[in-house]
Amino acid sequence: MDFEVTYTPEMERFRAEVRAWFEANVPPGLDRRTASREESYQLYLQRRDLGRRLAERGWNYPLAPKEYGGGGLALDHAIVLEEEADRFDLSLPPYYDSGGRLGAPSILVWGTEEQKRTFLPPIYRGEVRTWQLLSEPGAGSDLAGVRTTALREGDEYVINGQKIFIGSDHGCERIWMIAVTDPNGARHENLSWFMIDSGLPGITMAPMELLGTGGEIGGDSGEKQTVWFDNVRVPASCLIGGENNGWKVASTHLELEHGGGGRIGRDRLWERLLAYCQQTSRDGKPLIEDPDVRDLLAEIYVKGEVSRLFGMRSFWLTYARQPRSYEGPQLLLYRKLAGLWMTGAILEAVGPAALLDDEAWGSPDGFLEAQQRNGIVAVHPAGTPEILKVQMARRIGIGRAEREAAGTVLGG
Repeated sequence: MDFEVTYTPEMERFRAEVRAWFEANVPPGLDRRTASREESYQLYLQRRDLGRRLAERGWNYPLAPKEYGGGGLALDHAIVLEEEADRFDLSLPPYYDSGGRLGAPSILVWGTEEQKRTFLPPIYRGEVRTWQLLSEPGAGSDLAGVRTTALREGDEYVINGQKIFIGSDHGCERIWMIAVTDPNGARHENLSWFMIDSGLPGITMAPMELLGTGGEIGGDSGEKQTVWFDNVRVPASCLIGGENNGWKVASTHLELEHGGGGRIGRDRLWERLLAYCQQTSRDGKPLIEDPDVRDLLAEIYVKGEVSRLFGMRSFWLTYARQPRSYEGPQLLLYRKLAGLWMTGAILEAVGPAALLDDEAWGSPDGFLEAQQRNGIVAVHPAGTPEILKVQMARRIGIGRAEREAAGTVLGG
């Protein structure tokens, strides 16, 4: 059975145009995973510049409305763009922009017209990078448990608190965050979202020492940050969706973060692992000749393909405005659990070399050792898989009289 998407001659002509542009404009060696900090910064600047040049063609955020600086392109064009970016191990935009990818759609659904025209064009044109600030020392998967406060004083909100596991490295220009605006209010009815400048007085950022690194977006890996707010004053116009209405706004943000926006692209891990097993010997024979290793490689390939097809299905359902239910949480849950399973499968296939980043013993660029760490970290062991299972159950209709609807992710 063939699960692949087919394309019209018009789309194949568009693909040829996109591929030629990427080949002419993408600098070599944009993968930052093995770069020094100085090299990483230069590569980051190249990614930002690439994003601005993509935006000039409407390709940085191809599905975003054109009137706000996006591409305004059709779904099939966006799929081709994402696939061609993936050939270079990139996504769109080609840099870590979590607050843009999740906050901008939330503003499209819940923001005023003035807020859309103020906040969206700089994101879509690649002029600002935005980080999402959700997790706190006492609240991660339980987003409603955040304690950072934003209290109204006249025409401003004063923010105090701490956020953790934030962004990547090299900073950002904007912050998309959730905070408590009514400390005495009922749970889920006391939260609000803000889009603010990251350089405001009272904001402090510092890197965290963690087991795994980033790498969520197109190979754009980097460290995570702790962010502190000390009497940070922000204009009331930065409030998105109304005061204490944050849980409704979160239905859009979390729908996308929990897989409801889908994902286009292949898992490059299998290709690199296959090459490693072809080039590395054990007991005088290439690993690829071991039947047990071959079986494990086949299973890893199958799981990667299932994840890719789940991602494409969710992408199409969302942006073609088709009915959606459990598909987004299913995608994210499968990706997390499959990634964790792969850490064991790769360790079994490769042996202790999977745990080493020494070129003399491990993989040449340390990708196996990085997978062993990130496969664990990406599960988000604070309860995210369990929450995804609950979401799926509610949307299927288990244990409730009415099925829970998927969050709204498209404005208009």
